[in-house]
Amino acid sequence: MTLRLGVLTPSSNTVVEPETVRLMPADGSVTAHFARVRVVRISDSDASLRQFELEPTLEAAERLADAAVDLIVWNGAAAAWLGFERDQRLVEAIEARTGIPATTALLAINARLKRLGARRLGLVTPYVQSIEARILANYRAAGFSIPAAARCDITENTAIAAIAPQEIARMARQVAQAGVDAVVILCTNLAGARIAKPLSAELGAPVLDSVAVAIEHCLERLGSVAAADVPSPLVGEG
Repeated sequence: MTLRLGVLTPSSNTVVEPETVRLMPADGSVTAHFARVRVVRISDSDASLRQFELEPTLEAAERLADAAVDLIVWNGAAAAWLGFERDQRLVEAIEARTGIPATTALLAINARLKRLGARRLGLVTPYVQSIEARILANYRAAGFSIPAAARCDITENTAIAAIAPQEIARMARQVAQAGVDAVVILCTNLAGARIAKPLSAELGAPVLDSVAVAIEHCLERLGSVAAADVPSPLVGEG
């Protein structure tokens, strides 16, 4: 039986779809299906924050439900600065609206950090200082220490996708120097999935890429057989 994964992604994101397809099991046991939610700029302006209101995301989730998907994932990281509880509410709302189980990239990342027992994090983001500050505050309030963070000060989402993997790797190396338990590449429009595993080996600490962690989490939710077919762990747990 083929299972269907429904993926909600920001409309200007150009990383999630190709990486998700690449991470699907080679035997075709899980297929990916997409819907977009309008998001074009990331900042702390009122207009930017309104992009992440629940209703547009729920409407997109309903369109995915038309395809009879087995699981819906919001593959965006906005709750990192809006508050972790935002994604909890989103999951509950999607499940109530569609009757389909749901999860999010941020919930997947936080679950992986818990599994690893990681408390000291190195943070890599493309965002501006005000967004980074919100993310740091939310993780610290949740009991994490973030001794090092690196950012790119970009607001245009299409420009985020253009950041070269080599630059992302440079930032990861920079924050890892603080002696962290894990490095988090926190943005689903950063092209970090393919470099996470070799960086983990190089740095001696797990490097968690948002897209890769989210998809691996979804495949685990859909069944261990499907998850076992994922190319060896791009999220880099060692």
